[in-house]
Parts: sequence; structure tokens; C-alpha cells
Amino acid sequence: MSTKVALVTGAAAGIGAAISRRLARDGIAIGVLDLSIDNATKVANEIVAAGGRAIALQASVADRAQVKAAVEKLRKALGPVTIVVNNAGITGRVPFEELTDEQWDKMMEINLKGTFIVTQTVLPDMKAARWGRIVNISSSSAQSGSALMTHYSASKGAIIALTKSLARELGAHGITANNIPPRFVMNTIMSEATIEKSMQEQQVAMGPILRAGKPEDIAGAAAWLVSEEAGYVTGQTIGVNGGRYI
Repeated sequence: MSTKVALVTGAAAGIGAAISRRLARDGIAIGVLDLSIDNATKVANEIVAAGGRAIALQASVADRAQVKAAVEKLRKALGPVTIVVNNAGITGRVPFEELTDEQWDKMMEINLKGTFIVTQTVLPDMKAARWGRIVNISSSSAQSGSALMTHYSASKGAIIALTKSLARELGAHGITANNIPPRFVMNTIMSEATIEKSMQEQQVAMGPILRAGKPEDIAGAAAWLVSEEAGYVTGQTIGVNGGRYI
């Protein structure tokens, strides 16, 4: 039986690393892609040490040439890529009136254009297999809006629309596309960079589930979405957010 191969972006830490480990436990070979090759290598080595198959890859998701080279390396090492989890992204907090063109463009380049480039690059493998799974990590701020994060929320809202469009266009090829919008998740680079302790406590108190999210919470949902059991699920927004947005 051939092993399915997944590319997980932003996979050197936090949510991406947790998804990589979980999919590997389910018998999927993993391309651990990140800007930080050292940290990606650590995650890949952990997977291999646990009995899985993985390779570390380095690329900026917004650079098509780098993504193409990384995907080709993954294909040669582990096989055609029929699962992609687009997790790589950046965040930021700035008042809307102070938001610069450069900040807006950078956010869209990484979060939106990066997802476009990566998905387009692996799509031929999925179409050839007549089977594929696309999972995009969006954000609950795209559903509720978020003060001081207009550019971030807008980029993630676009991911939700992109996911729905991919689901409609690719379903006939046996390919599903879904997105997961997390609430704030602890032990991630983004949460540590943007969420102060007082804000964390305030978010938890808002409930209805009175704890912060964990990377493993997102990984569990991603594992289901890429499984055979979720083959009739596409174009959906699977909110793993503790009830922040209902």
C-alpha cells in the first residue's frame, strides 16, 4: 500500500509542527516546510525517531521558485503530494489609520499569495491521483472581525473565500478543500508575539470553553479533514475556537 504524502507549511513550530506530528502518527509521510530549516529539521527528526517518514524543507511560501524546488525535493524523497496543509502565515497589530501599504502588502503576500502558490504547485499531483486534500488555516478573526488587525483579518477572510472556490472547482477531481479558523492558540509564535498575558486571560474568560486552544486541537481537526472519512466534506469552515464564534 502506498503511503500518502502531505506538505505542511509553517511546520517548524506550534500548529504546523503539531499537525505534522499528528498526520505522521496516522501513517502519512510529511514534508515539514518552513523558513527555518533548523527548526524544520528538528520536527522532521522527531517524526523519524518515532517511526514515521518526514523530510525538512526550506522555502518562503510567497516565492514560487523556492516552493517549486521544495515540492520537487519532497516528491523525489517521499512521492507525489496529495495532501497540503497551508498553515504558514504572519500576523500583526496596528491601528487601521496607521496601517501602511507595505504592512498590508506583506500580510497579503504571505498569508494569501503564499497559500495560492503552494496549493497551485501541488495540485498536479492531486489531479493525477484523482484524490486530494487541501486544508487551509484561516482565523476566527476573519469571522468576527478584530480591532487593530484589519490587514490580518482581511487576509484570513480571503482564505475562507479561496477555500470555498477551490472546493467548487476541484471537487470533480476527487479533491476536497476545507479551512480551520482557530481562536488564539498558545505555544505558537503568533500567540507569543501578539497576545499579552492580560489579553489571554480575557479571551479565556469570554468562553464558552474556559481554556486557551492548544496546537493539538487544530491538529486533530486537520487529521480528520485529510482522512478518507472526510471525503464527503468540502468547502467547509470547521471552527476550532472554543466557541468564540458560533
